[in-house]
Amino acid sequence: MKTVVTGVFIALFASLAMAESLVPNFATLTGNVKVEPVSKAEVKELPFLTWGGDVATFYGNGGINTTSDSIFGKMGTKFKMVNGDDFIGQVKAYLGGRPYLRGSFSQIADAAELLNRDPATKPVMILQLTWSAGDHVVARESIKTLNDWRGKKICLQRGGPHEGMVDDALRTANLKWSDITVVWAKNLTGADSPAEMMRADPTIDMACVISPDMIGLCGGLTSKGSKAEGNILNSHVVLSTSTMSRSIADVYCVRSDYYASNRLDVEKFVAGYLLATDKLVAMKKLYNDGKGKSPEYINVLKMSQKILGEEFFPTIEIEVHGLITDATFVGLPGQSAFFNDVGNTTGFDAKQKSALDLAMLLGYVKDRAGIAKANWDYAEVAKLGGLEYKAGVQNTNRIDAESITTFPDDNLDDKTIATFTINFEPNQQSFSADTYASEFKQVIQNAKTFGNAAIVIRGHADPTKTLLDFLKAGMAKGVITREGKSGSFKYFMNGKVLDITQTDNVVKAIQEGQFSGTENNPQETMQAALNLSLVRANQVKNAIAKYAKDQELNLDLSQITPSGVGIREPIIAKPTNAEEAKKNMRVEFRLVRISPESIKGSDFDF
Repeated sequence: MKTVVTGVFIALFASLAMAESLVPNFATLTGNVKVEPVSKAEVKELPFLTWGGDVATFYGNGGINTTSDSIFGKMGTKFKMVNGDDFIGQVKAYLGGRPYLRGSFSQIADAAELLNRDPATKPVMILQLTWSAGDHVVARESIKTLNDWRGKKICLQRGGPHEGMVDDALRTANLKWSDITVVWAKNLTGADSPAEMMRADPTIDMACVISPDMIGLCGGLTSKGSKAEGNILNSHVVLSTSTMSRSIADVYCVRSDYYASNRLDVEKFVAGYLLATDKLVAMKKLYNDGKGKSPEYINVLKMSQKILGEEFFPTIEIEVHGLITDATFVGLPGQSAFFNDVGNTTGFDAKQKSALDLAMLLGYVKDRAGIAKANWDYAEVAKLGGLEYKAGVQNTNRIDAESITTFPDDNLDDKTIATFTINFEPNQQSFSADTYASEFKQVIQNAKTFGNAAIVIRGHADPTKTLLDFLKAGMAKGVITREGKSGSFKYFMNGKVLDITQTDNVVKAIQEGQFSGTENNPQETMQAALNLSLVRANQVKNAIAKYAKDQELNLDLSQITPSGVGIREPIIAKPTNAEEAKKNMRVEFRLVRISPESIKGSDFDF
């Protein structure tokens, strides 16, 4: 164990050394910016991003400028909304006196060291807007799963929202940043963006993109690039926040000096946003359910189109509505789940740790300067916004288990996002957390991060005993003959060469029932191996559930489905010794895409 731990630290330091030169320190990107007091203007600038979650802000504000009849207007807050897609520019304005900062959690962490240099500008996170369901990694044909990323070249925007997504993906596949080559893009979309750079450079294997660029590259979430203009032939989505649904958290922060002196105004903004979200989601649901296009929702779509630019969003019913659909709103219930639930492995504390780890790894920061949180009383926030509040509400059993039940002969390859395996001893049926704690923790983290995916636990058995019984029964029946000597036997079945390393053919022959009535019926042996593999898969699921409970970690067991594979997929089809046989004795974890219809969704999916 000591050797393993030492190796982990060596690898970590090697990764750090590699990454120091990947990006400049964030302060280098902004240049010298003097910290100024918050503007005394009554109307405060409120940055927004080109993102569906910000449509709720447009709605709450009544447009770019707060209208008297809007949600924010009725609460007595006044804003002028400004585009914040240039995050570096946002940080400059924030240091220069703008109180609010809008970004993804990882973006805030990139700038945290700089923002903490002056106590006045220390960021206080006040609100989670959404989880992303509209960010993607488009890959060329040869890349099928996250495990295939090793040695590949990936393009993403420097300082953009996709750094955290890539980091989550690498950790899921037990890879490091040093295992990939990063090509940094200047912009998220348009010129000098990952999509355009991937089109221009065939050596770039993958690009991190938003939905419009994803469609332009490969045609759609489940499509393959055709010969259409702009498409990359046979490109496809290898990773999407539609399944990796707890990766990119969109948030608002405020300066600590402004929070301290204007706490009620900030709380009104939070309450107003959550009320706007509540109303927007209700309107969207009616629209999606085909129950009518409410004039109010159409007006919101038109207003958003005007703010975001008709040239980028030419239709309200496709592009603007689609932008909203790409955002998974967390609403009021999700605030408490994100900021206060200590068992939430994708909550504030966990996200801050991973985001600061990444910021240090990439070189944006040298010190782990933290981000504070507002610690709202959400019952009071609800009262302020006129919202219903239920303490301790959790969204459980989100996945329809029947829809992801898999059988040994199911082909999961096209649905698999990533895999990893644990091995065990002969006839082992118990799995102690003392031995498998790190693996259990990884499963729990994967389940949370990939909230819209399933984890299939596939138990495997060694085929040796089944092969021996198959050959003995076949020779006893006269169906199988053998030539040669020990160590180099050749087998024939019904006069044809029999290759016992072809497991599928062996299984088929056994299933045909030619060996019934023999002393060692291989059909019974194979069934026993299948039963044992299913028992192992169930025992692993139970052990993971117990570990989660003991560690007080949230886990939706409906995401986890055990499956017995038996002898069908051996690592070594014909083991020659006990060590080779043990390689077949394993439990495989597959992170699997599932149909959207399998999600028992709530509109506030937290």
